[in-house]
Amino acid sequence: MAATAFQQATGTLLPHGYFINYGFQLENGKQSLRLISNGFRVDIGILRTGSYWSSGRKCIVAQASSSQFSVLNQASSLSNDTTIESSKKSKEAALILIRHGESLWNEKNLFTGCVDVPLTTKGVEEAIEAGKRISNIPIDVIHTSALIRAQMTAMLAMTQHRRKKVPIIMHNESEQAKSWSQIFSEETNKQCIPVVTAWQLNERMYGELQGLNKQETADRYGKEQVHEWRRSYDIPPPNGESLEMCAQRAVAYFKEQIEPQLQSGKNVMIAAHGNSLRSIIMYLDKLTSEEVISLELSTGIPMLYIAQEGKFIRRGSPAGPTEAGVYAYTKV
Repeated sequence: MAATAFQQATGTLLPHGYFINYGFQLENGKQSLRLISNGFRVDIGILRTGSYWSSGRKCIVAQASSSQFSVLNQASSLSNDTTIESSKKSKEAALILIRHGESLWNEKNLFTGCVDVPLTTKGVEEAIEAGKRISNIPIDVIHTSALIRAQMTAMLAMTQHRRKKVPIIMHNESEQAKSWSQIFSEETNKQCIPVVTAWQLNERMYGELQGLNKQETADRYGKEQVHEWRRSYDIPPPNGESLEMCAQRAVAYFKEQIEPQLQSGKNVMIAAHGNSLRSIIMYLDKLTSEEVISLELSTGIPMLYIAQEGKFIRRGSPAGPTEAGVYAYTKV
């Protein structure tokens, strides 16, 4: 009966051309099957207890008894050049960080925070230039904040990408929104890049400073006090967020939503803000609270990281200027 079971199992594989010869034999109480292909040979032995032994460069995992034999691997998987394990180990992905281009309130030197302000003409140009720098880096998914200046930066940057895929904002806020924004063409869907918006990537909320002129605020409260609000790690402005509070939400989102995508091999771009990106860089580069408060990010300049095996390797700014500190720098 075991011979019949073996022949039934191999009957599904032989017609597909995966094996050119096979044989069944009974020796010393052990039943065995030999499968021979142009590329490799597989020996499977079935003991009376139903366990198996095998040898060869590639093998089939099987379950068997005297009455049944089932091949668990799909026949098509036999033609794969690499095993699942080796592909997992070799996976790496690109992570691109971009601070939005100059906004209208950046231009006016106002505290912006979570106020939803669009880009200036200069900001639009910065976003386009950022897109040129990353035009050859594959991108599978984009994450932005819920604020228009970050979303504009992402969209404008993608107009320069060589693959010409269209960024599409995902609307999952309700079942109706999700249904109404559905794409019904599989071919069109392949030419789109999902854009996920998240409030967790928003700029630090500046509380009662939002909308105030930075210089006038310094004159009113004193330069030291304003500097402490802006550059300390754990001291928030009145009714606002500290950098520590911003980091808690931004890094939590990165760990829960973005990091799993990178681990699966997806290439990710994040278009966000100075403080939410500083928070993420603090996590990626393992910076201390003292180091991160002196970190400055220029608008519209991308930073590339390579994610591999749980590690993040900073690769700098693609095709950026040669002068020091073009993307991130410290006072030191």
